[in-house]
Amino acid sequence: MNNDNIRFPIGKFNPPAIISEEDLKEAITILEEFPEKLKKLTYELSDGELDEPYREGGWTIRQLVHHISDSHHHSYNRFRWALTEDNPMIKAYNQDAFAELEDYKTWPLAWSFAHIEAIHNKLVHLLRMLSDEQWKLTIRHPEMNNEINLKQLAMMYAWHSKHHYAHIENALR
Repeated sequence: MNNDNIRFPIGKFNPPAIISEEDLKEAITILEEFPEKLKKLTYELSDGELDEPYREGGWTIRQLVHHISDSHHHSYNRFRWALTEDNPMIKAYNQDAFAELEDYKTWPLAWSFAHIEAIHNKLVHLLRMLSDEQWKLTIRHPEMNNEINLKQLAMMYAWHSKHHYAHIENALR
């Protein structure tokens, strides 16, 4: 398996040109089911298993779970900013620097599981209440050269969930 296949086991994020209502329903279902799936996949792993990188030079499974918690917290805020501000420029963060902090390396996963469950419940309920007009709202990311509408953002975080789930599945094989 080449390095790109290991880094992107489900492929790079590539949303459809036109995101249908069915695409959005599927993305929301992925986000709704993800916390329980992630917990079932990782909850009973030993510290040794949690502290193994999913690929050479990559984060450990523990770091991945804590990253998902923080990343999806940011996603929730990004949706809310789009709903309350006019095409806001969001704040990017250095995810690699976050992963090197002590909390990602030593704190129990139970804390991130609880956070992921809470943030996904809030996110799923928020997404289900959006009107057709609200789905068209946009954010700007300082590292990207284009606007991202809320449909694309929902698809991206559904992909992100599956992306890191596949990393962990591959690491456990």
